[in-house]
Amino acid sequence: MTLPADPPADDPEEPQAPEAEQAVEEEEELLYADQPIPSLDELRAAMDWAFEVEDVTPELLDRFALHARMVLDGNRRMNLTAILDPRELAAKQYLDSWRTTQFLPIFGRTVLDLGSGAGFPAMPMAIAEPETKFVALDLLPSRADFLDECAGELELTNLEVVCSKGEDFLVKRRVDIVVARNLSSVRENVRLLRKVRQSMHDLVMLKGKSWSRELRAGEREAERLGFRFDTVWEHELPGDMGQRAILIYRAPGGAGR
Repeated sequence: MTLPADPPADDPEEPQAPEAEQAVEEEEELLYADQPIPSLDELRAAMDWAFEVEDVTPELLDRFALHARMVLDGNRRMNLTAILDPRELAAKQYLDSWRTTQFLPIFGRTVLDLGSGAGFPAMPMAIAEPETKFVALDLLPSRADFLDECAGELELTNLEVVCSKGEDFLVKRRVDIVVARNLSSVRENVRLLRKVRQSMHDLVMLKGKSWSRELRAGEREAERLGFRFDTVWEHELPGDMGQRAILIYRAPGGAGR
């Protein structure tokens, strides 16, 4: 069986194959088993730095730091994130995920995080928006168990954890928004969801600086399958950590709504 040669991608600039796991779970090579974990104070200070110009409460950053500590601790038992530096983690994972809540009208809606992994963007979004229902979906049982553990520790009653393929879940359940962050390219994401495209109102993809190239490459396939490109919001991460974009597609399931 093949073991992973590279750490898991955590950057929307490097999409992965749709829901394709890089290794058999029980034989997955642990990449960060001996990695030292920053203190909770270090992680909290990194959140202060990343969110310096944002209007957020100290309590929100406290909870982000707590989740970050859980992620890095869990990283010793399973491969959850390749981002280990506190500031980079705070900006690329938490700020990037949180900003999605500022751009999307999600109050009172149901949001599915497709391929949630360590919980991004579902966990930061659920912490920030308690009146929105979130579903964190992952194919690997160990990651789903980890997400469930985090949800319990953080008392996230608005977050449901599901271990399943996205297509299987959406055959049975309709949601308002599907969010795909580290899953795959625009073209591969719409192909993945083609059979369940009536089960969502919007498809939202979090991308890096090359979003326009991805959009053009997937434009014909998206239109063929009924996904209509609607909006893009671009934003910058602090500390020269890169550009991000939030792409919104109207799905066939949103017709007439």
